[in-house]
Amino acid sequence: MTDCLFCSIVAGEIPAEVVAEDERTITFMDISPATRGHALVIPRAHARDLYEISALDLAACAVAAQRAALVARDRLGADGVNLLNSCQAEAWQSVFHFHIHVIPRYQDDPLRLPWEPVTGNADAIVASARVLRGE
Repeated sequence: MTDCLFCSIVAGEIPAEVVAEDERTITFMDISPATRGHALVIPRAHARDLYEISALDLAACAVAAQRAALVARDRLGADGVNLLNSCQAEAWQSVFHFHIHVIPRYQDDPLRLPWEPVTGNADAIVASARVLRGE
């Protein structure tokens, strides 16, 4: 889809801090992170939301989200993780390409869901991406 932000990321038309990818999914840093290491997992194939995604792509996204959670635990020292999918605007979906938020949680973090997304510090986002990639 030409007007989909995440499809543009998949196509390489818009830059993103990609931390992992496979044949069905891409995992990249959220530009409005709720916590350090907040990433998004998306299918390469466009699906508007949870209602439209294929079972194969949904399964692939779930596996990729689990991998991202394990990496956040092992490389960032996350004490836990929230996986969040918002389906439709009434449930806070703002980009209409299926995605799973992988939100690392830390013992003393003040985050309470839902959070109010604000643009994060670009240098901090890049630094977290490097750690998650193992660089």
